[in-house]
Amino acid sequence: MGPILIFDKSLLQSLNADEAMWLDNFFNTNITPLFFIETLADLEKEISCGRRPEEVVGNLANKTPDMSSRSNVHHLTLIAGELIGAGKIDMGGRPIISGGKTVQIKEKTGIIFEQSPEEEAFIRWQKEEFLEIEKLYAKSWREGLSNINLEDKYLLFQRYFILGKPKTLEDVKKMTDEIIDGINQEDVFIFGMWLVGVPFHSQQQVLKRWKDIGKIPIRKFAPYFSYVLSVDLFFYLAIAADLIGRGRASHKIDVAYLYYLPFCQIFTSNDKLHAQIINYFLTENQIFISGRELKEDLKALDEHYDALPSEVRSRGVSSFAMFPPQDKFFLICKLWDKYMARDWRKRDVNLKLSPNTKVPEDLIKELKQMEKAAKSSNPDIAIDSDQAEHIVIKRMVRGIKGKWTRFLPEVMNRNKNEDGEWEDIKPS
Repeated sequence: MGPILIFDKSLLQSLNADEAMWLDNFFNTNITPLFFIETLADLEKEISCGRRPEEVVGNLANKTPDMSSRSNVHHLTLIAGELIGAGKIDMGGRPIISGGKTVQIKEKTGIIFEQSPEEEAFIRWQKEEFLEIEKLYAKSWREGLSNINLEDKYLLFQRYFILGKPKTLEDVKKMTDEIIDGINQEDVFIFGMWLVGVPFHSQQQVLKRWKDIGKIPIRKFAPYFSYVLSVDLFFYLAIAADLIGRGRASHKIDVAYLYYLPFCQIFTSNDKLHAQIINYFLTENQIFISGRELKEDLKALDEHYDALPSEVRSRGVSSFAMFPPQDKFFLICKLWDKYMARDWRKRDVNLKLSPNTKVPEDLIKELKQMEKAAKSSNPDIAIDSDQAEHIVIKRMVRGIKGKWTRFLPEVMNRNKNEDGEWEDIKPS
């Protein structure tokens, strides 16, 4: 529970396990495909600190949010769906997730989300278990990164500077918008699909659809495609104008995190390039927080809760930190004030946990029916998540993270039996 946040690898690398626990506790994190790929790619990275690559990846996997996190759909998948008319992309600050199984029980509808392949992989990586295909993918990614050549883009985008190079990044953003909104939208569209990476065999089909509905402005036809195009175009124009250095191939990877900006409320990073360009893409309801500032706040939160009496801490984080502290000193409190329900402070005061409260039998029955129905769900039935009566997200969550036990003893001392029913663990 918390504001929706996207982080890059540099942020998670800077946190210790305790700080990472509070990140997961007070934010809903949107994990981008780039973070997954960058983490995996460290298997092929030369580590200078004396640690094995498997250990480095395992450490990152241990710190990755697992309770309040979602894995976003890859941007190229979203673009492909948008361009062929499969559906509108919601760019309102929420993760776009896949894998939901639609179920219908009598007149009620629901969606069940199993763990994504990425989430399952992170669990394995924590134990330093890697599939052979993952190792090969990591090697391929590293080789691909070394082959990125920004020099050719530097020369290609010089052609836009007939009247001289832009002097500032603000000028670059203005030029980017003018190009995308240019009079000859067909040329812009064709060039944009090439630049973003739409397969050539799909481009003619997309162009036909666009022409059939009247050649409307591409921003209206495909808003998310146009947004990703603006990120790439801005980046390459800034390189051509010598406002972003072209000596680091990793810049292309860093800027790609911005593809997922429409699916969060807060973006955080320690990367200098992100800090340099992020403000040109944030909406009025989004903010950027430096990784250093967020780490300092998470450290302060950890010290705040560590000072609680041991009998309080022993009850588990969920018993005393469902909401941030009341003190407005903490950055997290200001973020909750901005993005969460306005009465969250009152909810914190009135919160009383009742771990032994019996779950209504009707609810348990409905959930079991949904799980059973999901095994034979009809993929042709589509339900908007906003209209579903029930949404179930299944995941494996570690009970202990860093030095913190996350759940009540009544929860930690339970396990599922062979019938899938929860029961108390009997002392041996």
